[in-house]
Amino acid sequence: MSAVTREAVEACLRQLTDPHLDQDPVSAGCLREVDIQGARVSVRLELGYAAGLFKNGWAQMLQMALENLDGVDGARVQVDCVIDSHQGQAQVPALAGVKNVIAVASGKGGVGKSTTAANLALALAREGARVGILDADIYGPSQGIMFGIAEGTRPQVKDQKWFVPLEAHGVQVMSMAFLTDDNTPMVWRGPMVSGALLQLITQTAWNDLDYLVVDMPPGTGDIQLTLAQKVPVAGSVIVTTPQDLALLDAKKGVEMFRKVHIPVLGVVENMAVHICSNCGHAEHLFGEGGGEKLAAQYGVELLASLPLSMAIRMQADDGKPTTIADPESQIAMIYQDLARKVGARIALAGKPAMPSIEISED
Repeated sequence: MSAVTREAVEACLRQLTDPHLDQDPVSAGCLREVDIQGARVSVRLELGYAAGLFKNGWAQMLQMALENLDGVDGARVQVDCVIDSHQGQAQVPALAGVKNVIAVASGKGGVGKSTTAANLALALAREGARVGILDADIYGPSQGIMFGIAEGTRPQVKDQKWFVPLEAHGVQVMSMAFLTDDNTPMVWRGPMVSGALLQLITQTAWNDLDYLVVDMPPGTGDIQLTLAQKVPVAGSVIVTTPQDLALLDAKKGVEMFRKVHIPVLGVVENMAVHICSNCGHAEHLFGEGGGEKLAAQYGVELLASLPLSMAIRMQADDGKPTTIADPESQIAMIYQDLARKVGARIALAGKPAMPSIEISED
């Protein structure tokens, strides 16, 4: 029986691809330790993104591969998730209590951006991350409703300066809706709105977040530029529908983030296909393949394609978005995959990986 070598272990690990990083764990810099004791091999990996629902299955796949190696009698694989801080823009101060800010944006309203932001935040939390969501849509805040927070609920004030975010479904939530009356429209000019948003995001006492999801207002105006210039955004997610008009506006969103040096992590296509609840017939009501074309045009990834589903709308309106209302459903699984891909894209854009350590038998 030939002796097991580190080179053989690494070559074996290179045969499997992490579906969220689109790389093998060695090339992606995830390998931290290789311990070879005779015919027994122990490996430790670190994923730079939240993957609580994925890591055990991934570890088992890697273990099975290693146990098929010539000379290996047994293998043990440990996979940990370690989320570091990242930001896209230089010279923007870090946000207290927040490692990574994710902006969820769209060029126009009505494309399901807020629903996507809510399910993304909840999916990240289900993967084991500490997550917050900021409703930056000052004119039309809706996250309070989606998270089932009762009308009139107000955040506590700490030290006469900090808003303490509300908590729902394990996610820290903050919105201008918590500070105003639901029936009072925000009749403010752009600079006032931008100032209010900055105050809201910087004076909220976020508690040790791995990810803060920011539900951006539609468009590419003052609010979006203020956030891009003043808040350390790690990456943005563009939400669209396949409709040509929505795609035109989504392109503007991609261009805006690129101009302010914020990475565009990818595109989410909502309402991609409608499945008739009576006969099962599939129809592309808003066109077909638009999100894929947009992603290809700008060299980014189509992160998820979601159907036009009554369940998504009803569950969000009921204060329990799909990710937690029906966590085992096919749609919820799409959101979980989206969350892991978003975290992985942020990790890939970050700093180089730590070197791995080898512990071998003398």
